[in-house]
Amino acid sequence: MDDLPLAAEFPPAAREDWLRRVEAVLKGADFGKKLVTRSQDGLRIEPLYEKAAGATPRLLRAGAAAKPWMVVQRVDHPEPAAANKLALEDLENGAGGLSIVFAGAPSARGFGLDARTLDDLDHALAGVMLDIVSLRIETAPFLGRMVAALIAALVERRGLTPAALDIDFGLDPVGDIARTGGASLPWLALSVRAAEVATALAERGFTRSLLRVDTRGIHEAGGSEAQELAAALSTGVAYLRLLEAKGWTLDAARNAISFLMVADADEFLTIAKFRAFRRLWARVKEVCGLVPKAARLQAETAWRMTTRRDPWVNMLRGTIAAFSAGLGGADSVTALPFTAALGLPDAFARRIARNTQLILLEESNLWRVADPAAGSGGFEALTEALCKKAWALFQELEREGGIVASLQAGALQARIAAVRTARERAIARRRDPITGTSDFPHLGEMPVSVLDAASPELGRLPSGLPVEFWGLVAEAGNGRALAGGLFAMDALRVEPLPSRRAAEPFERLRDLSDARLARTGARPRIFLANLGPIAAFTPRAMFARNAFEAGGIEALANDGFSDHAALAAAFVASDAQAACLCSSDEIYGTQAAPAAAALKAAGCERLFLAGRPGELEAELREAGVDEFIFAGCDVLFSLQQSYKEEAE
Repeated sequence: MDDLPLAAEFPPAAREDWLRRVEAVLKGADFGKKLVTRSQDGLRIEPLYEKAAGATPRLLRAGAAAKPWMVVQRVDHPEPAAANKLALEDLENGAGGLSIVFAGAPSARGFGLDARTLDDLDHALAGVMLDIVSLRIETAPFLGRMVAALIAALVERRGLTPAALDIDFGLDPVGDIARTGGASLPWLALSVRAAEVATALAERGFTRSLLRVDTRGIHEAGGSEAQELAAALSTGVAYLRLLEAKGWTLDAARNAISFLMVADADEFLTIAKFRAFRRLWARVKEVCGLVPKAARLQAETAWRMTTRRDPWVNMLRGTIAAFSAGLGGADSVTALPFTAALGLPDAFARRIARNTQLILLEESNLWRVADPAAGSGGFEALTEALCKKAWALFQELEREGGIVASLQAGALQARIAAVRTARERAIARRRDPITGTSDFPHLGEMPVSVLDAASPELGRLPSGLPVEFWGLVAEAGNGRALAGGLFAMDALRVEPLPSRRAAEPFERLRDLSDARLARTGARPRIFLANLGPIAAFTPRAMFARNAFEAGGIEALANDGFSDHAALAAAFVASDAQAACLCSSDEIYGTQAAPAAAALKAAGCERLFLAGRPGELEAELREAGVDEFIFAGCDVLFSLQQSYKEEAE
């Protein structure tokens, strides 16, 4: 609002006025280092932005100026009967769509619907009204046409009109290559087959969402926002080309392509990423001579950000991600249940995932504003910066011959690996903290429940299946098993993109701690050698406790010591093998060295000091201090050294 009577009583504030006040507070410190951050793409993120001049809201979702995004729930229980029960519960309680995750799909995480025949699939979707429910299909690599045949056979069995259905078949040969590192056919033959399946489906009335551009593999491998966008554009262009080569018009081809991108807990970058994608894909279509119209853009909350430790925090991360995807313009959002990293989510975890979105939609009414970030200086600047960076990376992929050629050369993997390494370094140093895992861990947390379901056993697909798509549909109608198997992937080889959660290095240490607890009745321990009064040692003692317990090392607290003999005696009584000196710099100057000597004489095998040593380093090391832990140090490495014997 610009018409604020009270604000008019005060002189206008300019950026220069603000900067003068900031400089006074910084007292000569570098503004850029203290208050400016950078994304993994190197994009500058300022602490304050002015209102964006001339920005207007953009239509983010297809159709009306403002409409709700769709709540999509995963169907990934291996048993068709159990999967059906969970799916119906989701639909009856607010979900508008289902993501059918078949066994063997990368997103199944070892589970997935084990529906091998038409009867299995019909049973899993019993009572699901396909003419009013949206379906998204996720299959094992290169099994898309087999499962598409099962879906088409189910539509025929139920006597439904294909053109009236909202089914995203999800054929994604590029994504399959990137995530598995291989292909069942050379790329040219694979692209021809994908185009043939899409054409066959279109001829029967399935005219949209036949091919899917899925960027989850890029994100799970540690890729940046701009890398994810560039991969989406290059894959989308590859699919336009393979359909055009089959005789499709570009207008029909673009309608046959959907997009699935990742939303994570970085609210600002997620909103900007989704907004940037709309602009970038519109530019691609403009270059193709098409009048831009909104693409189908789906979102799923990030697997990379989920944690096994303190999984309740996943609810917060998932809420931020779903919020950001919705505000960024996703047509549908799938929120991973908060226990997804631990196993197959139960009804409670699924309900929380569903209701998180329903609260955002129906109680917070977030969908009622078409483009809520429009005009915000920060969001507009980030959106524009992402567009420029992603477009440059997209052009680089195209110069390399397209995304498949880049994967074959290992170029895209190398660029993603560089970002992943930088990200992992920031996590190890806790510059990118993970709440509940690397920060504020809780060693006594209670376990959460997941479903007790066996992982499906996948074998080779039966031989003698027809090559022609509608022959496969006929085989499905005759009861032939078309899913539940895997293809040999030796026709094309590339370096696969890894799938990693950010918390895994710390979780491995916590697992070692649990194993030692089960084996010996006690976790590894460290004695906090607190020096001086409580006010002096508390800040660093809290820092040290967080750091060590992030690796499962129990930190033994106390009220502090001024007598070094009493300190040494308390250490011996604690039955710990390691200790960490904690206090202020002032007290370190007079007490740290003699306290260290006393602890070493008492048998301390490994002695830390919380804080930077500064000019005292040589004296402290001579007194027995082995390591220093401080904000920005490689905490993960220090913790890993504590488990060296178990790791070996």
